[in-house]
Amino acid sequence: MTERSPVLSVRGLSVRFLMPGGRRIAAVTDAHFDVGAGECLALIGESGCGKSVLASALLGLLPANAQTAGEARLGDLDLLAADERTLARTVRGRLMGLIAQSPAAHLTPVRTVRSQLEETVGALTGTRGRTAVRAAAVTAAERAAFPTDHLDRHPHQLSGGLAQRAATALALVGDAPLLLADEPTTGLDRDLVDHTVDELRRHIDREDGPGRALLTITHDLSAAERIADRVAVMYAGRIVELTDAETFFGTPGPRHPYSRGLLQALPERAFAPIPGMPPELGDLPEGCAFASRCERASGACAALPPTSGGIACHHPHVPEDIRA
Repeated sequence: MTERSPVLSVRGLSVRFLMPGGRRIAAVTDAHFDVGAGECLALIGESGCGKSVLASALLGLLPANAQTAGEARLGDLDLLAADERTLARTVRGRLMGLIAQSPAAHLTPVRTVRSQLEETVGALTGTRGRTAVRAAAVTAAERAAFPTDHLDRHPHQLSGGLAQRAATALALVGDAPLLLADEPTTGLDRDLVDHTVDELRRHIDREDGPGRALLTITHDLSAAERIADRVAVMYAGRIVELTDAETFFGTPGPRHPYSRGLLQALPERAFAPIPGMPPELGDLPEGCAFASRCERASGACAALPPTSGGIACHHPHVPEDIRA
């Protein structure tokens, strides 16, 4: 794979929530990854594993009871150390675009989609003049497959899928160096899923201007396979595998037992669920968090597995273990 200069570089990112009574929730632990120019990194894993918390940390949108550690560099700026003024005026929308997991909650309820798009065009681009701004808003809507005859509707008049497309259109306006897409295909049928991920792919593949990158958080492994260059698998707050998408979805496949379980749970594969349930993030075991669900577990798994070659596992699959 061609080496890419990083747009985002994350080192040792951890997030803890301080709860009443001194209890701590380890939502994200020691995350390390880069996202290069022209690259899409797909972050996958079961609900509640910490993916969206990681995204909120990058945007400075964590609640007051959260504590962060490590660093997350977007160019020369450490996002975790930046103050709210810098994040609000420099980062959000301009350096980092966001497609939120709950798009309806991020749309202004008393304003039409058109007015929100036009305001965003005026704030984030050099477009001036009513006619030009209006045309740019229509272009943004068309990129996200948002029907232009719905532009004068308010958010409450939109279906979930339309709200998702409106949020995507807003996120694409600023041409930010980093686009963070948290479940960007929620509520969309298969054709619109394909359209959306293809448009996100075109966004980062464009050669005009500086290199762009995409970090997408998704449960849709088919969408991840269509768009991603690399895949990061998160389990119980930790990234347990980081590998090329071609290897992950093809041959020889992922090496972590959890990663392989996610793929085998797909209907087009074995349609076999992973047994058991993930541990509570406030009550993690000292060793491997996946051990109680893993058929390869041994006594060694009572200790936290080291990360080597992008795998955090005492007993990763090796090529001779893997069967097509």
